[in-house]
Amino acid sequence: MLTILGFAMIATFLVLIMMKKMSPIAALVLIPAAFCVFVGKGAKLGDYVIDGVTGLAPTAAMLMFAIVYFGVMIDVGLFDPIVRGILRFCKADPMRIVVGTAVLAAIVSLDGDGSTTFMITVSAMYPLYKRLKMSLVVMTGVAAMANGVMNTLPWGGPTARAATALKVDAGDVFVPMIPALAVGLVAVIGLAYVLGVRERRRLGTLALDEVLVTEKETETVLVGAGGTGTPDSPAPGGGSGTTTATTTGTTTTGSDDADDERFAALDPDRPTLRPRLYWFNAVLTVVLLTAMIMELLPIPVLFLLGAALALSVNFPHIPDQKARLAAHADNVLNVSGMVFAAAVFTGVLQGTGMVDHMATWMVDVIPEAMGPYMALVTGVLSLPLTYFMSNDGFYFGVLPVLAEAGAAHGVTPLEMARASLVGQPLHMSSPLVPAVYVLVGMAKVEFGDHTRFVVKWAAATCLVILGAGILFGTI
Repeated sequence: MLTILGFAMIATFLVLIMMKKMSPIAALVLIPAAFCVFVGKGAKLGDYVIDGVTGLAPTAAMLMFAIVYFGVMIDVGLFDPIVRGILRFCKADPMRIVVGTAVLAAIVSLDGDGSTTFMITVSAMYPLYKRLKMSLVVMTGVAAMANGVMNTLPWGGPTARAATALKVDAGDVFVPMIPALAVGLVAVIGLAYVLGVRERRRLGTLALDEVLVTEKETETVLVGAGGTGTPDSPAPGGGSGTTTATTTGTTTTGSDDADDERFAALDPDRPTLRPRLYWFNAVLTVVLLTAMIMELLPIPVLFLLGAALALSVNFPHIPDQKARLAAHADNVLNVSGMVFAAAVFTGVLQGTGMVDHMATWMVDVIPEAMGPYMALVTGVLSLPLTYFMSNDGFYFGVLPVLAEAGAAHGVTPLEMARASLVGQPLHMSSPLVPAVYVLVGMAKVEFGDHTRFVVKWAAATCLVILGAGILFGTI
């Protein structure tokens, strides 16, 4: 019964948010509360929620201070050189912009933190998508998939969990998977190319100057491309199917004011730049990421210290510090609120025993004849299970059971651990992943729209990785 209710609760949540009948925060709170009462454990709802909040509080703290830290680093210009390089490649070609999104997300993902990746990627690419009227779900989908592939790095989390759960070395799990993961990353970039070509056909190609010029009523903002703009009217656009009228020459009023603030985030003349402190900020960021990888301190503590130090050095005056905190307060509130709402969902899933029953059912339905192919089975199951469950629930709850079944048929723990990583490109868009709310929140995309777009492409990427792993003999 709990198995059916668990799947029904998840399905109800996904259907309601994709149909935009409820906001994600409301759905994350009200749906599990209703199901908790329905199973007769309403009296324990408070305990489940507190347990969920306690478990996710460090994550919420990490995200809060990480948003502040990297927000300040973006403000002071630390990432401008990288962004300028990507933007020079992208120009105003929709195809190049989508490919650039995938490349930028993959590069920034090397730090192992999804929230960081999404903050930097969206801050850099959002203005171009907005000015060209490109599909924002293409941006969020490509960024999420690129980050999902890179999330398998040993310091990203899943590899370490798999190695710990099966008592094997993380290096032995990850290194042989590099060729398959490289194929997966190439597949994401290839998909970005296809989606970009589709956007190019829909919108045409403009010159970068045309994209960044607005009407005389507003000041031109150059999005990290260098140089200075002019308030003159735009020249006619070129390229097949160009749509100059829809991408330039529009008066920026009303809700567009907020977008102009976003465009100014990478303005080369913005007053928050601190060029004299560039190397201090670069060294501070490298030290922070190194300490995170080496686990010298808990990640929330590292970002708390880093944010405090970055604010104090770059903005020594208290009013300036308050202004920077206020500038990023919207993202902090949205993300932290979503994380604590997700704590209700995960708390009820785990507290009522739904997760355990769902995992047991999934294992029990596997035919005995599939025993010798348990690595393949694990790779396929990693798609839905890491989407509907947290990484902790899958790697520490389900994977050991699957590995035990595989061991009876001669499948090694290393093969099982590698296969379990296959679902990460899809996992990064799971409603249980806090970082995805950073992505859709900063991109101003409805979570349901993002889900509808990304699931099929992310699942295909996962299967490409699985096929490559089998082909290379690592799974």
